[in-house]
Amino acid sequence: MKSEPDAYSIDDLARDGVEPWDGIRNYQARNLMRDEMSVGDRVLFYHSNAKPPGVVGIAEIASSAYPDPTQFDPDSAYFDDSSSPDDPRWLLVDVRYVSHLERIVGLPEIKDDPALADMVLVKRSRLSVQPVSAEEFDHIVALGGSVA
Repeated sequence: MKSEPDAYSIDDLARDGVEPWDGIRNYQARNLMRDEMSVGDRVLFYHSNAKPPGVVGIAEIASSAYPDPTQFDPDSAYFDDSSSPDDPRWLLVDVRYVSHLERIVGLPEIKDDPALADMVLVKRSRLSVQPVSAEEFDHIVALGGSVA
């Protein structure tokens, strides 16, 4: 799960404990949260638009997917006037802080690692929610010097 650190960082999640992962407005990312994530699943927390961009920590899914309330709020940047409470278009999951990695596993390192050559992040990194295999997850956590 990707976030720009000036918008919401791993430090913010550590402070807050649990936070709704709101504002996702991509169908593929929404479908991943809805169909592929379960309570207790671990996720990599990635800082995008950072120097360097990279994996900075571990979080876990703390809820099943449910309607993102920002889609109904006309004052929200994520408002969607074509969505309704009776037929919500956008979903979110709650995310719980687990730990920081001992060191950032930067995007250049990820791209240069043959064990991560098939990772979605390497192939198309624009999605804010991306699938990660168990092997990729474990490899990145090991590179970061932390045990999940």
